[in-house]
Amino acid sequence: MASSTTLFVTGVTTGLFAGGASCAAVQGGLLAGAVGRRATQWSAEAWERSGLFAPVGAFLGAKLVSHTLLGAALGLLGAAVQPGPRTQAALLLGAGVLMVLFALDMFGVRAVRRFVPRPPASWGRRVRRSAKSPAVTTPALLGFLTVLIPCGVTLCVELIAVTSGSALAGAAVMSGFVLGTGPLFAVLGFFLRSAAKLWQGRLTLVTAVVVLLVAVWTLGSGLRLGGWWPAATAPAVAAEATAAQAVVINPDGSQTITVQARTTSYTPAVITATAGVPTTLVVATSNTGGCIRAFVIPDLGIQKILPTTGKTTIDLGNHKPGRLDYTCGMGMYGGQITFQQPAVQGPQTTATQETTS
Repeated sequence: MASSTTLFVTGVTTGLFAGGASCAAVQGGLLAGAVGRRATQWSAEAWERSGLFAPVGAFLGAKLVSHTLLGAALGLLGAAVQPGPRTQAALLLGAGVLMVLFALDMFGVRAVRRFVPRPPASWGRRVRRSAKSPAVTTPALLGFLTVLIPCGVTLCVELIAVTSGSALAGAAVMSGFVLGTGPLFAVLGFFLRSAAKLWQGRLTLVTAVVVLLVAVWTLGSGLRLGGWWPAATAPAVAAEATAAQAVVINPDGSQTITVQARTTSYTPAVITATAGVPTTLVVATSNTGGCIRAFVIPDLGIQKILPTTGKTTIDLGNHKPGRLDYTCGMGMYGGQITFQQPAVQGPQTTATQETTS
């Protein structure tokens, strides 16, 4: 599992660069229409008392509350189900595929429209009916109910909240996402409905491009987290691993592999070890933060939350020849251990040949 701070930053970034325009296409008109009606339906005194920022602030504040609560609930769901690394990877891949579909839909590709999830029409009608109320609390009610009309990017972030595996982390990614979308919603809140529609039209293509970029990142993270796409293959790093003596042969014939988990990398990232002997992996941290602390070995189903500073020991057993990938909980950083058969010594080879003869 990634840290709450990392997921919060992920949510803010996704909301700022992709979610704002995407959600505005679905929810922005409601805000602009509600604020516009408030200007005509409220008395001048009530409008002056509420202030120009009050309706927009009420909308965004209520939206933040509802989405944070939803994120916490989704995180608890993930904790109860306790999905393994590859289940989490499948959810990330699903989120990436959804993003691709939404992006293609925004580009106007009609063939994908039937595959794009959309909220029930009854939910949309209910929220739109509430926008007609002249009550002072209407913007807040609308903001809270936007949780029932998610945009495509919101659905993808909700999947990430499930993979977080905790209420705090789920709330963090969803609250960060809403805060990231806040600036654009704040701007739209000060325009009339016609102006909001104009902005939405101009942002559609830009949003589609950004959503595609986020989709590529999400798909790559899912593939790495599932162990289907190695995170590091550079042979130059293997030489560095040998020089750093990452693998130590113990007197009893077992081996110990030491990996340094830093905030932005695992070092060394590529290691060569001996197959068929008892192997212990030691992951060392020193003031380490971020998703690096969520250490995952997909093939073995191992998930460990590393301490900020300390050493975590993992028994790999007598691993057979082949490659073993490891990654962080978000699939952003990783490395690999290649297990090779021990070299057969010359005299042993000769004796074997004589026996065969």
